[in-house]
Amino acid sequence: MPNNKSNDSNTPSHNPIHNNDADMNKVIVPESDVDPINNDNVDDCHDEKKDSDPSDNEEPDELQATEVLDDEDFSEDISDEDKATIKEVASDDNASAPKSYASILVEQVIDAKETFNRSLGSLFTSAFTAGLEIGISLFMILSAFALLSDVLPREYAIVLASLLYPIGFIIVVIGQSLLFTEQTSLLSLPVLNKIEPLRKLLRLWGIVIAGNIVGGCLFAALMIGLGINMQLFTVADIDAYAQHVLGFEWWVIFGSSILAGWMMGVAAWLVTSARDTISRIVLVSLITGSIGFLGLHHSIVGNIEVFSALMYGNTVSLLSYLWFLVIVLVGNTIGGVVFVAVLKNRTFLFDFEKIKQKTEDDKDNKIARMNTHQR
Repeated sequence: MPNNKSNDSNTPSHNPIHNNDADMNKVIVPESDVDPINNDNVDDCHDEKKDSDPSDNEEPDELQATEVLDDEDFSEDISDEDKATIKEVASDDNASAPKSYASILVEQVIDAKETFNRSLGSLFTSAFTAGLEIGISLFMILSAFALLSDVLPREYAIVLASLLYPIGFIIVVIGQSLLFTEQTSLLSLPVLNKIEPLRKLLRLWGIVIAGNIVGGCLFAALMIGLGINMQLFTVADIDAYAQHVLGFEWWVIFGSSILAGWMMGVAAWLVTSARDTISRIVLVSLITGSIGFLGLHHSIVGNIEVFSALMYGNTVSLLSYLWFLVIVLVGNTIGGVVFVAVLKNRTFLFDFEKIKQKTEDDKDNKIARMNTHQR
């Protein structure tokens, strides 16, 4: 999921702008970093409120908070008509109401642009941290599975233990580490809108994947071994859970990983739509908990699951581990990019075209009425 920031009513609003005249698919990121909302300096147009209680300016009503795009927030080559259209389609006027579709997309593009601008060392370290943190999910799952398998049939024990799947994801998302499946759809948005080149996206994906995998393998080597020595679970439990992941035809794993990537992309979208941390935790828990319950294939968690069995178990070979990793990474990528980024980006462009056309029609009607009056 994106590097989400708290979206309270006084959060600065930064919105990318579509340059429809030059290229309908090109998003122009605003050059100004000026906060469009300043609660301490009310716009001069509100002179009539000067005599009111000064406390009104100290604690603005969240329900009336309005995010405003000023002209200086747009690139110079944006036409006045497109400025008006963007302000209408990306408005997010009420902090108590759900965010508009366009404002969610705008925020995701801004977050992705910030990620593109980070240093390679920062990207790898953050991805490495996410690989470590996501391993906590498997550690908890194996511990619960070992306990439940003593009192329940193994297939039920696996399903119930998998409900602990969200723990690592919550740590990653709230801690804003870089997890590949969370970033897949997010990072593709600047490329879809021709802000960033494809080669830069592929390099960025490669760094994040490498960091996630290295971090996950290190967690498996250290913490899973620690769990065995603490007698929280056994090698047989590790093998059983790995076979729960690997025990399918390759095309089934591929289809499952597409669905998992799709759901992770949806989770990133929903987290961006949330205005507070509690809502984000609930959304992450619901989506990732569903992935765990259904046994869908997630590349980064799956890497730790299968690599643990490769290191400590007796049922996984190096070739099967590498083959599994490639299939699931490709499937997760397709699910996140095609079913989330592409479709939601196109939805925004269709809304933009419709509102711009309506604006042009209103302008033509106004001119026609003026001409009629002049006659």
